[in-house]
Amino acid sequence: MRFAGDSGDGMQLTGGQFTLSTALAGNDLATFPDFPAEIRAPQGTLFGVSAFQINFGSSEITTAGDAPDVLVAMNPAALKTNIHALKPGGLVIIDTGEFGRRNLEKANYAASPLEDGSLARWAVLAFDISALTLEAVKPFGLGNKEALRCKNMWTLGLALWMFDRDRGPLVEWLQGKFAKNPVLARANIAALNAGHAYAETAELAGPLRRLHLDPVPSAPGLYRTINGAEAIALGLIAGCRLAGLPMFFGGYPITPASAILHHLVKMKEFGVTTFQAEDEIAAICSAIGASYAGQLGVTSSSGPGLALKGEAMGLAVMTELPLVIVNSQRGGPSTGLPTKTEQSDLYQAVYGRNGDAPLPVIAACSPADAFECAIEACRIATSTMTPVILLTDGYIGNASEPWKVPDPEAFEPFPVQFLKEPNGADRVLPYKRDERGVRPWIRPGTPGLMHRIGGIEKAIDTGNIDYAPDVHQAQTDARKARIDGIAAAIPAQELSLGEPAGKLLVIGWGSTFGAIHQAVRRARRKGLAVSHAHVRHVWPLPANLGDLLSGFDHVLVPEMNTGQFKTILRDRFLVDAVPLTKTSGQPFAIAELEEAIARFFDEIPGNEGGEVEVNASQLPAPEIEQP
Repeated sequence: MRFAGDSGDGMQLTGGQFTLSTALAGNDLATFPDFPAEIRAPQGTLFGVSAFQINFGSSEITTAGDAPDVLVAMNPAALKTNIHALKPGGLVIIDTGEFGRRNLEKANYAASPLEDGSLARWAVLAFDISALTLEAVKPFGLGNKEALRCKNMWTLGLALWMFDRDRGPLVEWLQGKFAKNPVLARANIAALNAGHAYAETAELAGPLRRLHLDPVPSAPGLYRTINGAEAIALGLIAGCRLAGLPMFFGGYPITPASAILHHLVKMKEFGVTTFQAEDEIAAICSAIGASYAGQLGVTSSSGPGLALKGEAMGLAVMTELPLVIVNSQRGGPSTGLPTKTEQSDLYQAVYGRNGDAPLPVIAACSPADAFECAIEACRIATSTMTPVILLTDGYIGNASEPWKVPDPEAFEPFPVQFLKEPNGADRVLPYKRDERGVRPWIRPGTPGLMHRIGGIEKAIDTGNIDYAPDVHQAQTDARKARIDGIAAAIPAQELSLGEPAGKLLVIGWGSTFGAIHQAVRRARRKGLAVSHAHVRHVWPLPANLGDLLSGFDHVLVPEMNTGQFKTILRDRFLVDAVPLTKTSGQPFAIAELEEAIARFFDEIPGNEGGEVEVNASQLPAPEIEQP
């Protein structure tokens, strides 16, 4: 189901609350919020459309779905930019109250689509939601503009009736949200109830039917919905607790990473200090300072901000201090597509610093997985004395899914040990390495442990400045060996689906997991010899990955960039990996991957891989007339 309307129509709020009701009903789900980059695009325009898609059901859900069965269009612009994504025969619910001449012109409609037959391939339910909302909230004395803001709740009430959802939790939420303005609370509740009652009693002909979806079978436990940004915040806190450290978060606002700071600022009781710096460079430098002082420094950004942080990341590599850097990727380069998703920062994460400055890179594959990845980033950072980059993207950060809250006792603590006394014969050796090549962590102010660290090359063990060629060679080798050695301590790469050898392996990383998993599962049902592997530890790669890749005739690498992980696999393992790329700002559709997999079995040589064509129905292009 997709809710679409003007940026001021509250579609993200509507979708979020429908998600909550779906989770409470016990269905599995995945969501995809999709909204413009403009703070407030002109009302009623094609560029100002905000949409929220949710895929839900009684079986396993791993993506937000290729095409919706139901579209709610709150105005002509929302209809025009989203209608061609709707399945043929799907249901479109339209607010006729917004289809006046002015709004039709803003959406570049020459004639009303409600009258010209252009919607014939879909089931249409059109009525004046605006007028019905005004009538429902009339007793509360709101102005016309304020009253119309309640129509998203009217629409939500209709949707709750359609899918047999309980209104009680949403009523409680509205009472809490508008606790300081009870009139608004009562007005929104009235609109919610009116939409529900209209669907139940109006005897609407044709397409509107009530559908009950049974809960998905699931293991007993405590469940909640979670999005990627919240999962990262909770995972960072859990990781710091397992390390026995307080957290310092230095950040600077940037879409879509800002939500992590928004969540952490509410969690001071868990030993979290948050600092909104004046710029990206100050944000990471403050986090490095906190790590030097004995806390775990954390910073986050998106691609443009990560570029600005590059020199300071090199400082953290050179000083060998633990640091967690979260990159919520978005479309680029430069400012690019601030609210659209992409995986194009992989080269930047693995290679993008001056000098040889290796550091570990981890990629989350879903909102729930982001929690465990954040813990893993904290573990590697503190145990190996290194900065770690944790990659998510706009899709993961904004999307929601059910999450079984884990048992805290199931996580193995990894408490930090600070150096307490000199580790040399009669002096402190801040760069004396253990058997894994890791130097000690020394908290400044510890009696007798005065020491020197910095960004200039340093002598073996002592940390004193030393420019000698053999010293730089040895220290460069030592820094590389320390990161390479992490491969022996991370889990072996396993398959998500299929056998460990065969004709085709589809290997992915990050948020492509759900679409790849479903596509491979469908292909296997057709009898195709295809397997799926998904990589969490992007650098260093798992030690057994080369052997796994060698067991397949072909390797397909779908990713939302121009083939960056493909290049890493080719370089590292000399495997002829075939890229499947997509850079339209939207996640892969399952059908796109099914088609790509099928090409390896059609006996037509040379047609495998390539670039996925832009799907104008998935990514509406307002300036281009839809077919």
